[in-house]
Amino acid sequence: MSQSENAIRLRDLGRDYGERPALDGVGLELPAGSSLAVLGPNGSGKSTLLRVLASLLRPSRGEVSVLGCSLPREAWKLRGQIGYLGHEPLLYEDLTGRENLEFQARLYGLPAAEARQRIESDLELLGMGRRADYRVSDYSAGMKQRIAICRAVLHRPALLLLDEPDSNLDPEGREAARALIGRPDELRWESEADRPVTRVAVSHDPEKARAEADQVLELTIGGAPVARRAVA
Repeated sequence: MSQSENAIRLRDLGRDYGERPALDGVGLELPAGSSLAVLGPNGSGKSTLLRVLASLLRPSRGEVSVLGCSLPREAWKLRGQIGYLGHEPLLYEDLTGRENLEFQARLYGLPAAEARQRIESDLELLGMGRRADYRVSDYSAGMKQRIAICRAVLHRPALLLLDEPDSNLDPEGREAARALIGRPDELRWESEADRPVTRVAVSHDPEKARAEADQVLELTIGGAPVARRAVA
């Protein structure tokens, strides 16, 4: 990564939907290995920001650098380096939880033995070991979220982009998930790339978000930043 100290660098980022701005004038420098909490009301562009960082949306203006790659021009270089957890679990309902993860492992080209070890370990961490062979269509929302978390980290990415990762999880599930998607210093795994894991998480719980973050970015309606600060 050419900018070794920053995993993410934004300069005057904007993203519009038609004539309506979802993000406007967002600036940020996030060091590698740190954690950012993104806060704001509904409609403030939090999910849009994650999708831009994941190269799922093109910025309308401004500069975006993720893991040293300029987006969208160098988005192809980020394949396998980002773990994205959105509002939807993105699972195949007619497959089992385990089959979903095995399919994802093949997409990332993981060696079969290594994939099996990771899948078993992550399923056990999230309390899904005995339920992994049920069809996803039979899962509760919380069970789907646990499998989606496993999917997001299966390839051991350098950047975690998490959109309300506690959604549908009970207190036990939230605590278990910390080992896979918590603060970088809590993770039970290391990035496949030779770099520390960086975490960006959208939250509607300001107190919890600040407790887990090194920096906080607060957005307002229309996606303009109202505050960006380090957490003491």
